[in-house]
Amino acid sequence: QVQLAESGGGLAQSGGSLTLSCVVSGRTFSRFALGWFRQVAGKERTFVASMSPSGRDIYYHDSVKGRFTISRDNVKNTVYLQMNDLKPEDTAIYYCAAAEPSRDIALVLQQQYSRWGQGTQVSVSS
Repeated sequence: QVQLAESGGGLAQSGGSLTLSCVVSGRTFSRFALGWFRQVAGKERTFVASMSPSGRDIYYHDSVKGRFTISRDNVKNTVYLQMNDLKPEDTAIYYCAAAEPSRDIALVLQQQYSRWGQGTQVSVSS
């Protein structure tokens, strides 16, 4: 059974940094396309960043380009989201997600992912 567990959320000041981690267990990690999504209270969950199984294909939402970096460690079975220059509008619950696509592509739609973590809260104060 595949399980995802996020960590690293917390409170940061505007302009600060946080690194989220998500450990994926239960299947061969290197086969997974991985993604990060976020949800603000009362709103729908939205795409943040994603990476293909090989790591060669990466997408970011325009709102985080140049500030956030997604990466993976296939030895530690972990995907990371390095978040720099945080803004109050980055406040949300952040979820990691995993999927096993038939090709080496990064996925940007929620419905393309079959496995989800429980989320970690990120709060950014102004």
